Amino acid sequence: MEIPRENGNSYEIDDHDDHHSSLIFLGTGCSSAVPNCMCLIQPSNPPCAVCSQSLSIPPELNPNYRCNTSLLIDYCNRDGEHKYILIDVGKTFREQVLRWFTHHKIPRVDSIILTHEHADAVLGLDDIRAIQPFSPTNDIAPTSIYLSQYAMESIQVKFPYLVQKKLKEGQEVRRVAQLEWKTIKEDCEETFVTSGLQFVPLPVMHGEDYVCLGFLFGEKSRVAYVSDVSRFLPSTEHVISKSGAGQLDLLILDTLYRSGSHNTHFCFPQTLEAIKRICPKQALTMNFLLNGPEGKEFQSNLLVMVSEYLCSCNVADVEILVESSNAVFIQSGAEKLCPLPIR
Repeated sequence: MEIPRENGNSYEIDDHDDHHSSLIFLGTGCSSAVPNCMCLIQPSNPPCAVCSQSLSIPPELNPNYRCNTSLLIDYCNRDGEHKYILIDVGKTFREQVLRWFTHHKIPRVDSIILTHEHADAVLGLDDIRAIQPFSPTNDIAPTSIYLSQYAMESIQVKFPYLVQKKLKEGQEVRRVAQLEWKTIKEDCEETFVTSGLQFVPLPVMHGEDYVCLGFLFGEKSRVAYVSDVSRFLPSTEHVISKSGAGQLDLLILDTLYRSGSHNTHFCFPQTLEAIKRICPKQALTMNFLLNGPEGKEFQSNLLVMVSEYLCSCNVADVEILVESSNAVFIQSGAEKLCPLPIR
């Protein structure tokens, strides 16, 4: 079972008797991140309360300052050795390293997994070199990076110099990130292991013309991470649902807006429907685009929405915990989970 770490930005997972693994949320914001630049350079009248607040409060104290969605898994194996697995390397990756790697004393990244090839998931790949050992000849061990074949083909166009294996005649050596590309199938049956931890790919629709990957992982605690989804495929939902392959300990799920719908993302009504069907022990939603400066009205309204919805569905023994930074916890069972400031 996940329990909150004291610093408030990660979960600890008791995977082995005396060893703890952690989930560190480097970012839970949308592709454009929050605050929104347009709100600041062309402010409305009255100005957007969320974005204008960002100019007066330091990011580490501002619950409405959120970078691109990214998760760092601090996996502690049976020997007590820590491995660091990064899911997605978006446009705000450098800032996330400066803010959260230093805060959590993360010394390196051992492997990388990509959900898809959109800008908010891959445009920080060039900055991987900044967290690799320095070598003027690039003579260092590459970092393994796992991705779909479609994402691989896209990255070959976006970052040809990161994929190139050998220099052409007359081409100068330039320092670039050293990466070992490993394609994975968009199939729940095709598991893979990186840094000692097994992952199950979870293909979902991210708009009806695009397949994105989520991932299921964990030994004693089963965690599903689905950052970009507009519709679950039946085979994927079966793998992570209580009525299918077994109940999740934690479901981390995309939620763009508090109401309505969107063509490429879940909004809160669709998120609640999915949580009802999948029935995890705990659920955490992320990716809210904007909310009020203090979040009090948002929290109150959201709490009523969730309570009324769950009552209408006859879902018993559920506790809802809402935190001012838009981390929304929906928990079934008797154990308590404290709300955390997730950014």
